Amino acid sequence: MTATGKPRVFLVDDHKLVLTGVRAELGDEVEVVGTADDVDSAVIGIFDTSPDVVLLDVHLPGGGGQAVIEAVARTRPQVRFLALSVSDAAEDVIAVIRGGARGYVTKTISGPELVDAVKRVADGDAVFSPRLAGFVLDAFASDAPGPADPELDQLTAREREVLRHLARGYSYKEIARQLSISVKTVETHASAVLRKLQLSSRHQLTRWASDRRLV
Repeated sequence: MTATGKPRVFLVDDHKLVLTGVRAELGDEVEVVGTADDVDSAVIGIFDTSPDVVLLDVHLPGGGGQAVIEAVARTRPQVRFLALSVSDAAEDVIAVIRGGARGYVTKTISGPELVDAVKRVADGDAVFSPRLAGFVLDAFASDAPGPADPELDQLTAREREVLRHLARGYSYKEIARQLSISVKTVETHASAVLRKLQLSSRHQLTRWASDRRLV
């Protein structure tokens, strides 16, 4: 915090107009200590400025908002992250929260609401747009102990994400964009999923996932 109690904020978004707009909406309620438009420059800037809050987009060149969080959180646990994105997809929300973000709001949020969200995250609160809170509750509820599923337990967390997207009918290219990974990586995970589950087609995979209420 500054001497006047304003949160020190670092902004990360790959659209210059968005950065300018967000900065204007925050006004003089916070101190913007830096901006970045990709993962590498964001990580460097955050280490250089040590902000209270990083306000970042989910989809960024170089690995996405989750990659920024993972690169910083290990050595700067005091830095808090608030995701600000056009996406309200459950998988985006869950991925960035699991990565370590303290909140997730969409870009439909008003200026005063965004200022309030930043201040609350700076104070240690968790903040979500109302519709998104349910995704997080559902995700963490699913982590609770339940009946074992040996087949599902074979899959890594990333393979499960790819499985859900495949079962929902997403193309490899769409999955790559959603998860901020390469198409080739998606193909590798998809092949591993089919092999581990002993399935031979996407149709079989969709049915398998549907039977287990994974989609």
